[in-house]
Amino acid sequence: MNTMEPMKPMEPMKPMEPMKPMAPQERWWPEDLGEPSSTGAANEARYAYFPQKHRLAVQDGGRVRLFDTGSRHISGFAQSQGHGRSLRFTSEAGDFELGELKELDA
Repeated sequence: MNTMEPMKPMEPMKPMEPMKPMAPQERWWPEDLGEPSSTGAANEARYAYFPQKHRLAVQDGGRVRLFDTGSRHISGFAQSQGHGRSLRFTSEAGDFELGELKELDA
């Protein structure tokens, strides 16, 4: 008659390594805007949204442009591909293109 061997105890878990601090975010927008509530990037364009100041900063091809978002609260971002690519944003009032915002002097 074969008898089964008893189970061996499990090895104790090893302690977790501490998290490494996140690298500071590169600040490419005007400093007076402070910290954005959200940032994003697609292809060569990136954006930073500052709802407290009603501003959207967009960098495309190395150039930074500022836009007045007015009463819109941006909650999403998309970029169409191909010829005539465009930046689209989502707000509580629906989707809109970057060209619908008033551009400010940088």
